[in-house]
Amino acid sequence: MGSVEWGIMILEGLIEATRQAVNLSTSSYYVPDSSSMQYLNYGAGVSEVEVNLLTGQTTILQSDIIYDCGQSLNPAVDLGQIEGAFVQGIGFFMLEEYLSNLDGLVIPEGTWTYKIPTIDTIPRQFNVEIMNNRHHKKLLLSSKASGEPPLLLAVSVHCATRAAIREARKQLLRWKGLNEFDSTFQLEVPATMSIVKKLCGLENVEIYLQSLLS
Repeated sequence: MGSVEWGIMILEGLIEATRQAVNLSTSSYYVPDSSSMQYLNYGAGVSEVEVNLLTGQTTILQSDIIYDCGQSLNPAVDLGQIEGAFVQGIGFFMLEEYLSNLDGLVIPEGTWTYKIPTIDTIPRQFNVEIMNNRHHKKLLLSSKASGEPPLLLAVSVHCATRAAIREARKQLLRWKGLNEFDSTFQLEVPATMSIVKKLCGLENVEIYLQSLLS
């Protein structure tokens, strides 16, 4: 008897299984021990931003992240998860304004009015490092989740924006010839362009020009 090609054998098997209505799929569900799901995730993020005083647009110049994945099962997958979660956090902290009317209905109907992160809103320089930790007896293959926790590291973008607004407000007072400065202000989440523009000063161009004339 001659050899049979694997592809032909699989095809014939599928045809026969279909003819006899045989289910060829299988599934399983693994329930880990509860202790394997109780652990701490560690991470740190630092961001540098640039704020346009005329428009209120925030440009993320650089973000650096280090994240504890335990012992990564697949570093390429974990890097993608960390980067994706961080960009999702940028949307939460800076862009995605959830507006509703008096009836409680959502006003935005699409991305024309509901702004999500795009290629021009992610950091221009994006550095992510995975910190492989020691062996954990109670964790699944010593790994840790990387899909959701890094979202919180995007608060570094919000904090950097707040620091930039504070400096802009100081500069505005110096143009007015004032030395006293009240650093207290509330930066909402999300910190949209209109909010940033308002906090930086709606008349900063006029005040700057007046300072040059005086």
